Amino acid sequence: MSKEIRTERLFLRLWREEDAAALYAYAKDSDVGPHAGWKPHADVAESLKIIKTLFIPNDVWAIMIKGGDRIIGSIGLEPDKRRPGIRSREIGYALAKDVWGKGIMTEAVKGVIDFAFEVYELECVSVCAFPLNERSQRIIQKCGFVYEGTQRQAYVTYDGSRRDVKCYSILQEEWKDIRLAGSEM
Repeated sequence: MSKEIRTERLFLRLWREEDAAALYAYAKDSDVGPHAGWKPHADVAESLKIIKTLFIPNDVWAIMIKGGDRIIGSIGLEPDKRRPGIRSREIGYALAKDVWGKGIMTEAVKGVIDFAFEVYELECVSVCAFPLNERSQRIIQKCGFVYEGTQRQAYVTYDGSRRDVKCYSILQEEWKDIRLAGSEM
């Protein structure tokens, strides 16, 4: 089974160890990681460690513009710790700052949601964002997720601080309704 995902403008493929410099190129930016609760990468070696320990063992894709070879972000489906016993995964993502505001992450998230429901036949896909991360919340809403509530002090960041997280999900039935509505247009 191929885990490659193609959308109108994007090509998503699983990360490889040789992608460490590409990950570092955007993960070192102090405006990227802290919005998701992780510290900017210190060097390529740290990026390689992340690829080996977090990306390769899990379903984490490198985001690329079709026809290009630059990796501009990452998006993954990790186990959903909030829903044990349910076929559910949680989406997490990051994008290079120079491509913010172009609809790229919205397109990538929609592609991964389609993959999650079509290939993995999940019952639910969830996502969380910090209350101050309004950019991420707009992506989440554009993709059809439903706001569930805020978990207070539920996320410990890289510097040890605790933050609230706004939690969202989309059920398989809701995804099917969105797909059906889109095909009727």
